[in-house]
Formats: sequence, C-alpha cells, structure tokens
Amino acid sequence: MLRIVAIDRTATRSLRAVLGAHRALIAFALLSFLAFEAEALARGEVSSAAVYVVEMIALFAVVVLVRRRVGFSEPVLWGLALWGLAHMAGGLIPADGDRVLYNVWLLDHVLRYDQAVHFFGFGVATVACWEALRRWLPHSPRPSAGLSVLIGLMGLGVGAVNEVLEFLTTLLIPETNVGGYTNTGWDLVFNTLGATAAVALIRFRERRLPG
Repeated sequence: MLRIVAIDRTATRSLRAVLGAHRALIAFALLSFLAFEAEALARGEVSSAAVYVVEMIALFAVVVLVRRRVGFSEPVLWGLALWGLAHMAGGLIPADGDRVLYNVWLLDHVLRYDQAVHFFGFGVATVACWEALRRWLPHSPRPSAGLSVLIGLMGLGVGAVNEVLEFLTTLLIPETNVGGYTNTGWDLVFNTLGATAAVALIRFRERRLPG
C-alpha cells in the first residue's frame, strides 16, 4: 500500500512538472478550447460541443502522458496545440448555410480547409511519432530509408485512428459534418502527404545535425 502511494505521489509531481514547464502553451490551448465551446453552446450546438469536450480532454491526456515518457520538443507541442485549435475551429465555426469551416474551399476545387488541417495535423503527428520512437533507439540514429518508411507509417496509423473515431462519431451523432466516403478518401490522401512531408523534413533536419 505504501509503495502504491509513493508511486502515485511521484506521478503527481511528474505531472505537475510537465504542466508547469508549459504554462503559456497550456493557457493558449485552454483559452482557445473555452472560446470555441462557449461559441458552440451559444448557438445551441450542444451535441457538437460535447463531442469536442470528450475529444480534446482525451487528446490532452494522451499528449501529457506520452510527453512524460518521451519528452516532445517545444515545436511539436505547439504544433499539436495549433492542430487542436484548427480542429475545433473547423468543426464549430459556422460557414454559409448549414456548413462549418471544415467544408470551406480555401482554393476553389483544389484545397479545402479540412484537407489543409489533415496535411498539417498528421505531419505534426508524424514528427511526434519520430520523437517518441527515437528515445528507444540506440544513440538516436539518423533515420535510414527503412526507418523513414516506418516513421511515415506511424503517422498514417494515427490518421487511421482518426478516421475510425470520425466513423464512430457519425454512428452516435448522425447530424455531423464529417462527410462521406469521398471525404474519408481525401482525408487519407492528405494524411499521406502530410506524413511524407514530415519524414522529408525529419531526414533533412537530422542530416544537418553533427555526429
């Protein structure tokens, strides 16, 4: 019993250390979250607001727990926070008619907001996967061609989990803006492009590092 209490206190101190080291980032994420939730509730979008509450709390918990084990870099943490902000904006900010920002074309018939968020978000997720994986590799080696493929597939795996969650959301709440089969296909395309760009960035950056 004493051992369990000791472990719990150590975990609490570790969690407080992680949160204390990123106060500006947490304040930014929290204020953004509250602003979008308040805006959605003011428009009567209770179901959508509730879905994002569950999503964002779960994602925040995952990032904090993984951060304690592997230590994400500051750019990756800010990238994840911006991704969360863009995700909430896409689903909760109304556009014309009954659409939301996710349905808006940034470039007519070329690039939608949804696709841009997938490209950016899963690019950041791929870099996060590399930072997590690198901790368990000897001497933090520069990624070879084979390892680069593995990193890319890790990012795509995160993207696949996202698509599963989107599908489950449509079963629980039919009136969503997730989109149909074509939307899922384009999501996967831009997940792949984002992960590929991230791997290219990782290889370029690691080659420039000494040793």
